[in-house]
Amino acid sequence: MKWIAVDYGDSRTGLAGCDPTELVCAPITPQIEEKSMNRAAQAVAAVAFREKAEGVVLGLPKNMDGTEGSRAAKSRRFAQRLADACGMPVVLWDERRTTVSAAAILAGNDTFGAKRKERLDSVSAAVILESFLNWRRQHPGETAPETVPPQSAQE
Repeated sequence: MKWIAVDYGDSRTGLAGCDPTELVCAPITPQIEEKSMNRAAQAVAAVAFREKAEGVVLGLPKNMDGTEGSRAAKSRRFAQRLADACGMPVVLWDERRTTVSAAAILAGNDTFGAKRKERLDSVSAAVILESFLNWRRQHPGETAPETVPPQSAQE
């Protein structure tokens, strides 16, 4: 199944995708540079359609103790807009430490400065997607713990 992962941010939104076998993940560039939540959701939906994604995973930023703050609440609002724009459910996935992991990956590849900035969120999305796909391999046939359906599907 082809998945697309999203690392939503106030200014930049990173994307990553996988192949239908769910074995190869890669950042999708360029990142979406959109501050409007609605326009960012529409832009992500356009990429999902272009990539023929069958599922969408959105990073849910939790505090290190597992609680949720204002950033997680904003991502939950974005998840609903994205589900409505894509017309498919959006899986929310814990993204703690993904930016740290992405920064380490980029540093290991000698990517710094402007190049780091233009790739960080997409690499973070790839880390989110890899984590989710690892879970799927370990839990075959199970539904992801938290999924936001499109509102039209709720009615």
